[in-house]
Amino acid sequence: MRTLSRNQRGFTLIELLVVIAIIAILVALLLPAVQQAREAARRTQCKNNLKQFGLALHNYEGTFGMFPMTNAQNYLPNVQGFSAQARLLPYMEQVNLQNLLDFTKPAFTGPFNNLVPNPQFAAAFATPLAMMLCPSDPAQTLNTGAGGAIYAGTNYMVSYGSGTGANYDLRWPTDGVCYENSNARMRDITDGTSNTVAMSEAIRSVGADFTLPAGTLPKFNYQATMNGSSGVSASLQAVQGLAASGGAWSNGPGGVINNPNLAAIWPTMTNWRGASSAALRGRGTSWAHSGAISTMTNGYNTPNSRIPDVVVHFTGFFGPRSWHTGGAQVLMADGSVRLFSDNIDANLHRAVHSRNGGEVVGEF
Repeated sequence: MRTLSRNQRGFTLIELLVVIAIIAILVALLLPAVQQAREAARRTQCKNNLKQFGLALHNYEGTFGMFPMTNAQNYLPNVQGFSAQARLLPYMEQVNLQNLLDFTKPAFTGPFNNLVPNPQFAAAFATPLAMMLCPSDPAQTLNTGAGGAIYAGTNYMVSYGSGTGANYDLRWPTDGVCYENSNARMRDITDGTSNTVAMSEAIRSVGADFTLPAGTLPKFNYQATMNGSSGVSASLQAVQGLAASGGAWSNGPGGVINNPNLAAIWPTMTNWRGASSAALRGRGTSWAHSGAISTMTNGYNTPNSRIPDVVVHFTGFFGPRSWHTGGAQVLMADGSVRLFSDNIDANLHRAVHSRNGGEVVGEF
């Protein structure tokens, strides 16, 4: 009868644990590299999306002799028009989608705090478009508004300028490439197309509106926008700009708000806008909505600023935001895309958002 040798045995528990530990170390070493490679691919896709917008803007301007306008304020009660992004659809291989729209009709109706889409366009507004979305943004693609209306979001905002002086009031001509019923042309970019921001990315809002104690911020990088409307009159003034009526806001030259110190203002505020506000007051909530909060931006805040974006009635003080490490991507008016560092100088950042400020701009 044959017996087994005492030397024949399997792995000991210690040997098994050593092997598992080695595998765990290898996974720990490889996982960050894999994540970095995936994020690099997502950032490249985001860059390509902005490049497509750049081509669309140039083709639109070549066809109509001006950049696309926005017309949130139609100067008609309870009526809002379309975003600049909606007007660019045919130049981004979305002719069939744009054929569902009619720019001679209202896009949205209802009071400003309870907007609903024109039923004729509701299905189009609910159509998500990959080119409108940064793949690094974890926010959900679709948002629900008043009456259960569904909206497809966007990360890419058209610039209406620096936000300095009274240029935040886009009911008047601003120093950006787009404003209310604008007709800005390529030749109006006197600062040079390589020195002027046309669009930039933003972080899409999520969830419902909420409140926090004064001086408290949500988790960075802020998936909500601070409501700074309290203490500001929305009335049309005799000059460009909004008039302060109380709180932390104050008037400057001309009796309107100029170059506000947001670092002193935001700690006094408590209300925040998410994506499911009935008024479409969340950042990037709808690519079709012409409101500045949804589809427009200015350069008042630097990229990924610790000072939150502040919406003030129909306008606000914004800046590029992204989930990319170190900065946010912007589209220059010449069609190039650049990653603006989080550490860019604030005055330089505002200067390159102006198309006609005459600033001397060095390397950035």
